[in-house]
Amino acid sequence: MTSVRARLGSQVRAWLKKLSRLIGCRPQDREQLVELLQDARSRALFDAEALSMLEGVLQVADLRVRDIMIPRADVVCVRRDDPLEEILRVAVESAHSRFPVIGDDKGEVVGMLLAKDMLPLYVSSKEQRAFNIRDLLRSAVFVPESKRLNVLLKEFRTSRNHMAIVVDEYGNAAGVVTIEDVLEQIVGEIEDEHDFDEGPPIFKRSAREYTAKARTTIEEFNDYFGSDLPDAAFDTIGGLVVNAFGRLPKQGERIQVSHFRFTVMRADSRRIHLLGVQPLKSQDPEGEDSEGEQQADSAV
Repeated sequence: MTSVRARLGSQVRAWLKKLSRLIGCRPQDREQLVELLQDARSRALFDAEALSMLEGVLQVADLRVRDIMIPRADVVCVRRDDPLEEILRVAVESAHSRFPVIGDDKGEVVGMLLAKDMLPLYVSSKEQRAFNIRDLLRSAVFVPESKRLNVLLKEFRTSRNHMAIVVDEYGNAAGVVTIEDVLEQIVGEIEDEHDFDEGPPIFKRSAREYTAKARTTIEEFNDYFGSDLPDAAFDTIGGLVVNAFGRLPKQGERIQVSHFRFTVMRADSRRIHLLGVQPLKSQDPEGEDSEGEQQADSAV
C-alpha cells in the first residue's frame, strides 16, 4: 500500500508539471481544469488511465466518509470477551489484517486488534494460556461521517493509520473506512482474492438510499426491491445502467431507469464498481412511497 501511495504521488506531480509546461493558460475553476485535462488526453499527452486518476484526485475533495464507508452490519469484528479460539477463527476465515473490537454491541468499539499481534500465539502455548485481549488492543481512530475524503487521506498519511471507525451524530459506530477505500476513489478498484464475495450485493444506507455493487445480478436486484427491471439483454445492474447512459459513465453521474435513480459512486476507465440507488416509487423494499416520480436525470 505504501508503494501504491508513493507511485500515485509521483505520477500526479509529473503529470501536473508536464501540463503546466504544455498548457499555457491557467484554468479559472475546476470545470476549466477538467476541460484542459481532457484536451491534453485527446492530444495524447497521457493515457485514459492517467486522466481517470487525475479526475479521481479532484473528486475526492467532494466526497465524504459516509459515501464510501463500509456499513456497520458488514464489518468483520471480534468481541472483547470472545475466547481466543473464536478470535483466531474469525481472523483466519476473513483473512483481514485489522479487526474492530466491540463491547456489548457493534455500536461500542473499544479498540483495534491487528492480526500480526496474534502471530506469537500460534507458536507459544504459554502465551495462549495467558491470553488477554486487552493486552493486544490498540487505540481506535474515530472520524465523523461528514469528514471529507481529502482531509481523511491526509490524516491517514500523517498518523500512519490504515483504518478508522466512522461514528454517527450520537457517537455510535456507523461503519469503518480504510485508506484503501480512499485510494480506490483515485486509482480504481484495488481487488485481492478475498474481495469478490465480501459483503452483501445491496445494503441500505438510509431510509431512502441504498448502495448496490455493479455486479449485482438484475434478478437479485429485482428480488430485493420487488421490481421488474428487464434481464433479457443484461445480467447485471451495472450493465443495465451503462446501456441506459449509452456510454461508460463517470463517478458522480446520475440517471433514472424505470422507477430508480442510479448514481455512479465508484467507477474507473473500464467499468462501474458501485452504484447509489434511490427508489422513486413503490419499489422501496419497506413499501414507502416517494413524494413523486422525477424525470430522467442523466449525467451532470
